[in-house]
Amino acid sequence: MNYGNLIRIALRALNNNKFRGFLTMLGIIIGVGSVISMLAIGQGSKRSISDQISEMGSNMIMVYPGTGQFGGVRMSASSMQTLKLEDYEAIRREADFVDKISPSVSSSGQVIYGSNNSPTTVYGVNQEYLDIRKYSVGEGELFTDEDIRSADKECVVGQTVVDNLFTNGEDPLGKTIRFNMTPFKIIGVLTPKGYNTMGQDQDDLIIAPYTTVQKRILAITYIQSIYASALSEEYTDMAIDEITAILRANHNIRNPLDDDFNIRSQQELSSMLSSTTDMMTILLACIAGISLLVGGIGIMNIMYVSVTERTREIGLRMSIGAKGRHILWQFLIEAVIISVTGGLIGVVLGVGASAIIKQVLGWPVYVQMYSVILSFVVCTVTGIFFGWYPAQKASSLDPIEAIRYE
Repeated sequence: MNYGNLIRIALRALNNNKFRGFLTMLGIIIGVGSVISMLAIGQGSKRSISDQISEMGSNMIMVYPGTGQFGGVRMSASSMQTLKLEDYEAIRREADFVDKISPSVSSSGQVIYGSNNSPTTVYGVNQEYLDIRKYSVGEGELFTDEDIRSADKECVVGQTVVDNLFTNGEDPLGKTIRFNMTPFKIIGVLTPKGYNTMGQDQDDLIIAPYTTVQKRILAITYIQSIYASALSEEYTDMAIDEITAILRANHNIRNPLDDDFNIRSQQELSSMLSSTTDMMTILLACIAGISLLVGGIGIMNIMYVSVTERTREIGLRMSIGAKGRHILWQFLIEAVIISVTGGLIGVVLGVGASAIIKQVLGWPVYVQMYSVILSFVVCTVTGIFFGWYPAQKASSLDPIEAIRYE
């Protein structure tokens, strides 16, 4: 069997009907382009979310008070006082898989400088909180251990607080602001981080020693939460197990159902968001894949028409010695050429559309090689699948009846 000759015959047949061939390819072109661009949007969103979670601390662990029941009344987690400084110190001392740890207390209120004011939140933490949350001091400096011990009224502010209070472009360093009537001296400004995945402004905050917020603003002795980071992301589960065991020992808890604390990690958030984006990506790809199905049906339809139009040609070829398999391969090659050519054009269209979406709309887009290969393989299989039956029909024609066909 001379495959080169069969390919030349197939190309000649397609060349005789260029416009019809292009219209047949159009479904494949749109389908492949849509699949690639939709997968690129989905993967881009997933990578964007992953990057933003990494900026928040992908190995971060958060410990909060749990719900409890006192005197028959179930208390909310926010009103519980189950976390103490002793818990923070025990975790810091005993946990092997915990890299950094910070107690945390916070209060929301109005911050004032001169005639300007703005609502914000002050977080009482230690120096390691910045490493855990991936913050850094852009100007000035951070408070020290001595500042924490003496509960000094010093703070580091985010860029949003600076923009809201110092509207005339003044240098905030060394200035004194008031938070709920408590004065704080600004000793540093955080490097801007922008908004996170949930749309929260990460620069709208004040960071101060936790002892200062405890004593001078909240007047409490307990802590509201504990932030920690594992040695690395793969040690997160081990660190959680260690923290759980330490807290249960500190609180004399034997039954896990009686835990008076909750532990959350960024991995949970990352897994949830990744599964959501994966599901949306699959949904988008399935919707785009319908175009490939339509394109395949178009190939089958056109191949049926081609078999009908060329029935006499098929009869003549078979009468001079062509076998059924030769006719089968001739029409099958035509179908594959249509689908592969349409696939190549669709790949170019999909990659180009992804680049345009990224540049014009500013959406996070990432074209993965597997999506290009997958789309190309699918369109090739589509051509073979939908071209097989018409080709099989052509190969089974009776030569005498085919020659008589009008």
